[in-house]
Amino acid sequence: MKQTIIQVDAFTATPFQGNSAAVCVLDEPADETWMQLVAREMNLSETAFVVKQEDGFNLRWFTPTTEVPLCGHATLATAHTLWTEGHLAKDLEARFHTLSGLLTANLKGDWIELNFPVNISEATTTPKDLVTALGVHCKTVVKNSLGYLVEVESAEIVSNLQPNFSLLKTLDVSDVIVTSVGDSDSEYDFVSRFFAPGLGIDEDPVTGAAHCCLAPFWRDKLGKNEFLAYQASARGGVVKVNYDGGDQVFLQGQAVTIMRGEIES
Repeated sequence: MKQTIIQVDAFTATPFQGNSAAVCVLDEPADETWMQLVAREMNLSETAFVVKQEDGFNLRWFTPTTEVPLCGHATLATAHTLWTEGHLAKDLEARFHTLSGLLTANLKGDWIELNFPVNISEATTTPKDLVTALGVHCKTVVKNSLGYLVEVESAEIVSNLQPNFSLLKTLDVSDVIVTSVGDSDSEYDFVSRFFAPGLGIDEDPVTGAAHCCLAPFWRDKLGKNEFLAYQASARGGVVKVNYDGGDQVFLQGQAVTIMRGEIES
């Protein structure tokens, strides 16, 4: 039986920017091996598989090499797909049951708001090889369940960074968020990039899960709850962030459908 698959660019309103995810809306749960093979075939940072269940939808995310417990842009892409493809009325909340618990998405005008668990960072010893792999001075280094979070001196350094991915892969924790405060003349409160060779992705273009770590980090540093953030990958993407110090982070992004296809087997 053929399976429809849709590709969506998330955290952008402009085609071919933001972060691409593939979305499969399934009629029934699928075999895990098949889902991993589809994700490998799509060769995007994430492929999402969603199936309706009681009180919402079951949602799983796969990189080309592994299943992951949380993915922001693929959740955004999935909610966009459910609403635009007629699987869910636009005035209804999308409720996703996932490995990270219950996640929700709601339409807020032209933006989609996600409700995600916060990811608090803790102080850590800075590995020498991390500094060498990044090739820059690390102003602050902390650690969370996603990986290291490294603050550098400027947005320009973030944009120009060229990590040694081979060296990053040798670290016990190989996934790294690099961030800085936004330029004084910029509209963005902070900028970031996310390198994830441990997940089979050298660089993820726009990462919702990373902003669950960045929200409390920058709240503490800047003394505010609401941010406009930019992920400065080659594709680039914009994330609105709201975090009041509780257990949840609210992320807003836009999305655009790029293509539809069918899986033949």
